[in-house]
Formats: sequence, structure tokens, C-alpha cells
Amino acid sequence: MAQRFGGEFSPGGQPKNAPPTRRPFDGQEPARSAGRVNFLFLAPLPLAIRAFFQPPTEMALTLVAFGLLIGSAWLTRDGVMAHQAYDARKIARRPAIPRKLFGSALMGAGLALVGFAGGSVLNAVIFGALGVGLHLAAFGPDPLRNKSAEGVDEFQTDRVARAVGEAEKHLNTMRETIARIRDRRVEARLDQFIATARDMFRTVEDDPRDLTSARKYLGVYLLGARDATAKFVDIHLRDPHGGALADYEALLDDLEANFTAKTKQFLKDDRSDLDVEIEVLRERLAREGVRSED
Repeated sequence: MAQRFGGEFSPGGQPKNAPPTRRPFDGQEPARSAGRVNFLFLAPLPLAIRAFFQPPTEMALTLVAFGLLIGSAWLTRDGVMAHQAYDARKIARRPAIPRKLFGSALMGAGLALVGFAGGSVLNAVIFGALGVGLHLAAFGPDPLRNKSAEGVDEFQTDRVARAVGEAEKHLNTMRETIARIRDRRVEARLDQFIATARDMFRTVEDDPRDLTSARKYLGVYLLGARDATAKFVDIHLRDPHGGALADYEALLDDLEANFTAKTKQFLKDDRSDLDVEIEVLRERLAREGVRSED
């Protein structure tokens, strides 16, 4: 779908000195292995064609191998996405299912069946070992332990990771829902709010003590925003020229303003804590006879 050009003097354009539009993945790098994951879906296709030119037994083995390789690609894709989300967060729980490891196992099993279909057990062993080894070399293993901030206990880490994980699900559902109306401008507006919400997530991860104050934002407010997005899309699809779009954009404006204000409050409190720590340290140094130069 074409995207309308918008400049400083265009209708609805932003002033020249206006801050750039936020995006939900600003500062994040794209997955480096995306091309390799896509190749995993394409590589087994010749097996599906070849299978129908083989005897029945070999055809069955080849088709099963094809299914295992496609399953490996699917698990690997989800594993790479989960690993990318894990890397993007400062506090995160390890994936509940090691998808990339299961993907490497399916890759080895699929290639082993291909070798066995050729009538050689040795080929099956070699192909299977190469499949597992090359898959692990290309994509690596899944994260095997929880990631926490320095000085934060495991209980606090789990609370923050669970809360942020649920909040991310709400944001992803909102994006998937809004995509149904196929409006780039509304999608961009939602992406800007998502970036603002994720600023709060990163702030809470930096200082888990903020989780208590942020819980209603990560839970109640985002849950309400998710439900409001679903209702807006349903109404907008039935009546695109009604007033639902303006109301929804006003809702996003209000949410973004509240999230921004709360995040700034967290940062201000963190700065106050830092000032207190500095003052206490100076008093201790003064009692020890050490004077700092202001």
C-alpha cells in the first residue's frame, strides 16, 4: 500500500524542528539471522517434489522428512523471535520452551530420514549429525537462564519479567488488531504510543521498585487499551467515516501523555535517590576527614 508523503508544509505535516516520530523498535537492531530462517522454509521444497518420483516406501520417508524440516524452520523462527525479545530487555525470563534446540533436533531427524531413504544407515547418521551441528552453528542455542539487573534478587526479577511480558502481549495484540483496517497513519500513531509504553518498561526494568506504581499502567490501562482497540476496529470497519477514528486517536493521545508523565516521575525519583546517596557518601567522607572539591 502506498504511503502518503508528508513534509513541513504538507497537510498534517510536522514543523521543521519537531522531534522525529517514534517507532516501537527505535534503537533495536533487526534480527541478523532472518535471511537464514527464511532459507529454512525454502530448502526442503525440492524434497516434496522429489518424493512423488520415488517408490512408495521412500516417498513416505521423504515426505515425513519434509514435514520435520518445515517443523524445524517454524520452531527456529519462533525461537529467533523469542531470543530477540530476550536480548531487547534488561530483565527477562528464559523462554519456557527451547524452540531453537528443538528445531535443531528436528533438523537432524529430518536429514537423517533423507539419508535413510537413500538406503544407507551411515548416511542417515552423517546427515543427522551435520544437520544438528550446522543448525546450532547458524542460530545458536536458546537463552538458558533468566536475565536480571545487577543487585536485583530473583523474586523481583521474576515479578518485573512477568509484568513486562504480559504488557508486551497487550501491545502486540493491539498492533495485530489495528492492522485489520490497513491504515498506515493509524498504525504509525499506535507505534508511537507503543514506543512510549516501552520507555516505561525499560525504566521499570532499571529500577524494579517502580513496578508497584507502574502495575496499573502495565496491566489495567494496557488491557483497557487493547479492548478499546478491538472495539474501534470493529466500528471503523462498519462505518469508516464515523467519529470512531478521532475518538481512538484522542485516546492514544491521553494514554501517551499519562505514560510519558509517569515515566518522567520514575526518572525524577531515581535522580532524587541518587542525590541522597551522593549526600550520604559525602557526609561519610567528611567524617573520615576527606573533603570533596565542589
